[in-house]
Amino acid sequence: MKLSFEQGRVLGVMIEKAMTTPANYPMSLNAVVVACNQVSNRELIVEFTEDEVELILRGLADDGLAKMVHRPGDRVVKYRQALDEQLELDSRQTALIAVLMLRGAQTPGELRQRTGRYVEFTSLPELEEVLVGLGTRQLARRLERRPGQKESRYQELLTGGAAEDAAGVEASVMDVAELESQPTAAPPSPAMRAVESDPGDGLAELNAEVNELKRRFEELLDRLGETI
Repeated sequence: MKLSFEQGRVLGVMIEKAMTTPANYPMSLNAVVVACNQVSNRELIVEFTEDEVELILRGLADDGLAKMVHRPGDRVVKYRQALDEQLELDSRQTALIAVLMLRGAQTPGELRQRTGRYVEFTSLPELEEVLVGLGTRQLARRLERRPGQKESRYQELLTGGAAEDAAGVEASVMDVAELESQPTAAPPSPAMRAVESDPGDGLAELNAEVNELKRRFEELLDRLGETI
């Protein structure tokens, strides 16, 4: 099964809301759009339109990965994800896949912290055991450590690392140790609005600092169990 970044984002947010705010699930089209474009707990930040998300949901429904829900009293059609049903995933596997879709490649420590609102992993070895199981099913893989990093990161394979590709990291064909030195970026998805910096005007370094501050702030929100 191969999904686009956009499909992964939509499935990821539906899984997130189903597991963290079940009272607000299934979700209306507008709720899915808002969740996709949310700035906290997301990497990359996107600006999907309702038309784009509706088209994505229809495609997912055609593939049996999402379902439309018509309930008495509802004024609008609502949607729910069916990825876990299609792939026969348990709650821990589903949570890991969702967080990897929403945040990109992460270390086991980051994953344990960020899945805390979804499910409980009693230890890192327990979480890593689930990751190994996902790897056996070709749903996730371990990436080699980047220079200066102490832990390896894990990446989901349903979108094939599309988020990294959209950010200019061709993870499927390049050695991970060379990622940060690669200047060539893959074309961004039509549904994403990326702001590119001119390397000559000094903004690249500033953007990197801002992104690092944003990452730390979002990790703090995760620890507090809050969102913006």
